[in-house]
Amino acid sequence: MRDNTILLSGAEKLGIVLDKEKQEQFEAYYDYLIEQNQVMNLTAITEYEEVLCKHFLDSLFLAGSIKNLNGKKLLDLGTGAGFPGIPLKIAFPETEFVLMDSLNKRVSFLNRLIGLLGLKNVTAVHARAEEAARKEEYREQFDYCVSRAVARLASLSEFCLPFVKPDGMFISYKAGDCKEECEEAENAIKLLRGKLIKAEQGCLPDTEIARTFVLIKKTGKTPEKYPRGQGKPLKQPL
Repeated sequence: MRDNTILLSGAEKLGIVLDKEKQEQFEAYYDYLIEQNQVMNLTAITEYEEVLCKHFLDSLFLAGSIKNLNGKKLLDLGTGAGFPGIPLKIAFPETEFVLMDSLNKRVSFLNRLIGLLGLKNVTAVHARAEEAARKEEYREQFDYCVSRAVARLASLSEFCLPFVKPDGMFISYKAGDCKEECEEAENAIKLLRGKLIKAEQGCLPDTEIARTFVLIKKTGKTPEKYPRGQGKPLKQPL
């Protein structure tokens, strides 16, 4: 097995023990990601240690903010190649995951990957957030919605908060300081029945890579008119 010390050590500092089976799942994930990346655009990061750090460990870093994911239901919106959902699923096999992406070929990749890794109680869904959030099986059904997607927080909140149960949490992965973005999103978060709890900043274990988690608690039911369709959350943020 290749030298995966950076992943094992970093995970341990987050309170996550990766046994032999989980290590093998991460190895298989890396191999399949790199293989499929040659035929579809999944990631610009391909070096082994970089993937371990900037994709796998970065995904697991969320565990430092949530503490206990076991027994919860989590939506990874805009999952892409499965980040952060698949690494979190490997680490927390008792958690139910839905991975949602608007690009069908990425969802096909994820379905093959789920089978390859032998993961249970995880579903990859091809859908746009604006449409899926209006379906009974998804709207306000999740304890947590997480997103590593690159979009402003006001837009992401409109996409993500409708999926979260009252008293649940939307958590956005951000790079570095995002104080201005949080202030800009205040109105949107309030309209969507959320409350900004904190923006938690830190570095990935054993690295200088800065990561911020914005934690937004769901305080009540999101009004039915949200999310708006036709790309409005991106074009005309609340």
